[in-house]
Amino acid sequence: MIAIIDYGAGNLQSVKKALDYLGCESVITNNKEVIESVSHVILPGVGSFGDAMDSIRERGLEEVIKNAASGEKKFLGICLGLQLLFEESEESPGVKGLGIFKGSIVKIPENPGLKVPHMGWNSVDIKQADGIFKDIKNDSYFYFVHSYYLKDAKKNIVAACADYGVNIQCAVQKGKVCATQFHPEKSGEIGLKLLKNFTED
Repeated sequence: MIAIIDYGAGNLQSVKKALDYLGCESVITNNKEVIESVSHVILPGVGSFGDAMDSIRERGLEEVIKNAASGEKKFLGICLGLQLLFEESEESPGVKGLGIFKGSIVKIPENPGLKVPHMGWNSVDIKQADGIFKDIKNDSYFYFVHSYYLKDAKKNIVAACADYGVNIQCAVQKGKVCATQFHPEKSGEIGLKLLKNFTED
């Protein structure tokens, strides 16, 4: 069973629909007991870093999410769900993130010919060819929508990077805990393959 965490700010239905397509049993929930009982947890996210952390804390979900991302369960953060795993973001100064990993969440710089937000398909340079990227070809294309990105994460957790005027650390992976800046549920067959890898491990 996969728990898709509902904290009031997430692209929940499209994630659920993708899992349904793969034949994976999942539930959208903010129930702590359910989240604690399942083997796989997904933290989706759209919107701002500060609003998301406020919503998580208002619902009393911070500790249960931290526990889910402690390494005992399979855990996948998607888009903002990746950024929330870090300590803070330029988007919301003074707001503490979940602090699972160390790294900087910063705004994509203005660049001639490149619009912000970074929206659309981009190729991904895979650094860890196992886990969620098992049997996925390097330079495969995934779908992105974001204005802030991860940089300066520890090299051993960076699973993939993308170029958009700057080097975007677009996926992290450490043991059972992983996250992607791109949206696998919106990335066609290759995104479904990534989700399938997550569910099968």
